[in-house]
Amino acid sequence: MARIDSNSNLASNVDTYMQALVALDRFSGSILIAREGDVLVSKGYSLANREHGVPNTPQTKFRIGSVTKQFTAMAILMLQHQGKLQVQEPISKVLPDCPNAWQRVTIHHLLNHTSGIPEHTDRLDWKTTGRSPLAVQDLIDLFKDRPLDFQPGEDHRYSNSGYIVLGQIIEQVARMSYEAFVNEHMFEPLGMANTGYDWNNRVLEYRAMGYDLRHDRFVNADYLDMSIPHAAGALYSTVEDLLLWDQALYTERLVP
Repeated sequence: MARIDSNSNLASNVDTYMQALVALDRFSGSILIAREGDVLVSKGYSLANREHGVPNTPQTKFRIGSVTKQFTAMAILMLQHQGKLQVQEPISKVLPDCPNAWQRVTIHHLLNHTSGIPEHTDRLDWKTTGRSPLAVQDLIDLFKDRPLDFQPGEDHRYSNSGYIVLGQIIEQVARMSYEAFVNEHMFEPLGMANTGYDWNNRVLEYRAMGYDLRHDRFVNADYLDMSIPHAAGALYSTVEDLLLWDQALYTERLVP
């Protein structure tokens, strides 16, 4: 893309670039570009629902996948600020029934993917277990008895499992569901009215459908019960709400 020399050129250049991606079936969604909080580009591309021809817009709600982990990490830091936990403490202090192998794992290890707790998603049968709702403890039961990949703090490996455990810690310490905590302490105070936990049975206005590209053809994405990703990936949002989130991180509205 050509070098951008002004805000007026930005929108034109971005649109040219995005339209090229759409033509190649390499992008479908919404984008927002802001500078110092001022929105410069906000636009949807391609279709949120291909069967009904519904276009994507800046108000389209998408599953945000692992971007959910930002909110989970913030929830932990908010609980620390409230004096309800300390991230350097072992997780056994707040989860006394955790396996012996996890005794040296701290909350901080979970936050930065250095716990050694093995990734469970590569062993999950998405066509069976992934279609059925699970409580967070039942989800943890899927991997709690597996040996650690390495001793806590001695290596780094991306771990959805670790963020599932963080979700359980949030629920245990805050004495409310993960969904209720992020709604009450983040989304509502920040005015993020179009962000939440993406339960499958919820009628959600402007929700984007999920698709896979297989053999150069779009097909409906496989069903996934959203209790499975939980605090590691179960939230939905819009580009406009994510700007509100981004701007809050430059302030002390959530934590000092």
